[in-house]
Formats: sequence, C-alpha cells, structure tokens
Amino acid sequence: MRLNGRRESSNVSDRRGGGGNGLKIGGGIGAVIIAAIIAWISGGNPLDVVMSGAGSMLGGGTEQNSGEYTPTAEEEELAQFSRQILAGTEDVWTKLFAQMGKEYEPPTLVLFTNAVQSGCGNASASMGPFYCSADESLYIDLSFFRDMKKNLGADGDFAYAYVIAHEVGHHVQHLLGTLDEAHSAMNRMSKTDANNTSVRIELQADFLAGVWAHHDNAMFNSLEDGDIEEALTAAQKIGDDYLQKQAQGYSVPDSFTHGTSKQRERWLKRGLSTGDIRMGDTFTPAYETL
Repeated sequence: MRLNGRRESSNVSDRRGGGGNGLKIGGGIGAVIIAAIIAWISGGNPLDVVMSGAGSMLGGGTEQNSGEYTPTAEEEELAQFSRQILAGTEDVWTKLFAQMGKEYEPPTLVLFTNAVQSGCGNASASMGPFYCSADESLYIDLSFFRDMKKNLGADGDFAYAYVIAHEVGHHVQHLLGTLDEAHSAMNRMSKTDANNTSVRIELQADFLAGVWAHHDNAMFNSLEDGDIEEALTAAQKIGDDYLQKQAQGYSVPDSFTHGTSKQRERWLKRGLSTGDIRMGDTFTPAYETL
C-alpha cells in the first residue's frame, strides 16, 4: 500500500506493556484465527475454539502506558501502520456517513501486549484483534500480524489493513444499529441459527472492509499491484471450512460462525468492487445464497 505522507490517527490508546489478565472469547476476524492457531500449535483441537467464538464481542486522544516497555523497530513500524490505516477508515467513513446524513464517531484503537482490560471484560492476546461495542474500541496485540504470517501464510500490508478495517466494520455496524440488533436476536435463537446470524455479521464486516478499501484507494491512490490478492488470500485462509479442514480433515457447517473461505472472499470483493454500502445486506438473503 502507498502510505507515505499519510496522517496517523490520534484515536489511539497505547497500553503496550501494561497489565491485564483473563480471557473472554469474542468474535472479530482475529479470534477465530489466532485462538485456533494457538490450540493447533499446543496440540489441542482448533474446532473447539472456533465453535466457542460464536460471533463478535458486544459491546480518543492518545493514551500512553506507564510501564517500561520497549517495542522493537518492527513493532513500532506496525504501530505507525495501524494508526495510518485507522486514519484512513476515519476519513472514508466520515465521508460516507455524511452522505447518509449521519455523523461518524470514530472508534479508539487500543494497542496492547499479552492481555488487556476492555469494556467487554478481560481479554487475552490469543483472541486476536476484536471489537468491543461497550467502549467503542478495537483491540489488537501487534504480534498478531507476525503470527498471521508465520502460521497462516497470510502476509502483506493490505492483508493487515483488512484485519483492522474488518474490526472497524463492526464499529460501523454498531453505529448503524445492525450489530446490537443482531446480537439481541441471537440470544433468542437456537445455537445453529445464532451461528448463522454470526456468519451474516462477519460477512457484512468483510464487505465493509472492502467498501473502505474502495474509497481509500479513490481518495489516496493507496492500492498497489498485488494488494487485493493479499487481502483475498487472508480471507481465504480464515474461512471456517478452511480452518476446520486444516484442524481435523473435515468441516462442520452448522458450527460456522464467520463464513466459508468463498463467502468471505465474495463479500470482501463485493465491497471492493462496488464501494456501495447499500450492496452489503447479508441479513435478508437466504442463508444458503450468501
């Protein structure tokens, strides 16, 4: 991606090196990736982790941590990158919300290491990136990007940007009322139906990530050759069917909470190609047609 000279968001709370303990499994693009990876590496069954993360977690100014934490040069580069991508989402969604006659309220990006206290409870880095609507913040341990490359073979700056934009997509859903309405409905559903609704939530967040990329490129000429392929590869590697087959040789469709590889690629591509938020209704179509 072309990011030279791009501004960095100030809506960042830097808690790297801070405390925190405990684990609360939630959704978001990272939970299913990294929690499954950790289980896989440790000899566990990633399917158990995938099935436990049924959907996204419910739910500025820069805040520095007070500990003596010294990040590596690579981590600092990723932190700057994340602030730039967040700024890009702010610019795009502010414009798109204004076109809808609404005001965009940007989320806070929380950078942390190992564990963190969020508005949704304690969280471990093993969850990967997640969004919490209770405090309108997205959380990420930057080591996730290293593990994403090492363990899934999903690499590249636009692949990493997709991760952030997906979580911001959940914030957009929250602001529009979609996320909270869907989670409320899930509480009244059977497990299978709730899982299906979770898939609809996640596919729409993929779509919204694509919408962001479409407009970011139009505004800043940010995309380079190979960038789109990087994001599509990442989407393919985090499909529920792909992860489950890697873990145990077969998939269990009723347990899907994020969508298949083809679904995730399809909705990301739709957002990228259209840039039209009106084209992202994942809740009305029959589930089998998503």
